[in-house]
Amino acid sequence: MATHVAKQLTAEELEAGLEEILRAPRLEGVVRMIVRRPAVDERDVLEECTLDLVEGLVGDSWKTRGSKRTSDGSAHPEMQLNVMNARVVDLVAAGDPESWALAGDQLYVDLDLSEENLPPGTSLGLGSAVLEVTAEPHTGCAKFHARFGGAAHRFVNTKAHRHLRLRGLNAKVVQAGTVRRGDSIRKL
Repeated sequence: MATHVAKQLTAEELEAGLEEILRAPRLEGVVRMIVRRPAVDERDVLEECTLDLVEGLVGDSWKTRGSKRTSDGSAHPEMQLNVMNARVVDLVAAGDPESWALAGDQLYVDLDLSEENLPPGTSLGLGSAVLEVTAEPHTGCAKFHARFGGAAHRFVNTKAHRHLRLRGLNAKVVQAGTVRRGDSIRKL
């Protein structure tokens, strides 16, 4: 897998894209991309996936690779799935959908992920599955910085935008099911 995006936007270009991000639907949106991460730096873009209560996205390496662990060393259950706003990833990827998966999230959705719209505990229905938004913050890491640039890393993590969850949110599966690209995602 490539380790960078060919074009990295400036802070000004990123800020100019904020207006479009703020237009994301608040109640019901669309699953735009599903990505399974079978191993570090590997990505499989899927048309559909199974979300499981224990495994998260079946076939994903979440349980073995998560950097944040519980006291017993197991994967953090509140960080089972990473969900990112498709409008944000499209902006930081300079409009290149082939680069979206480099962000490292499993679900890319066209939905307002802000804290105001989706506080922790909010249920989201997508396909036949249900997720619960968790309180664990999702922030850009060194790999995100390397792939999308310092300006993008600052843009998604700046205190001024933190409430918007531009880097995305963490969620856990509360009802197992199947999700397909193009399915609706809605607040329950």
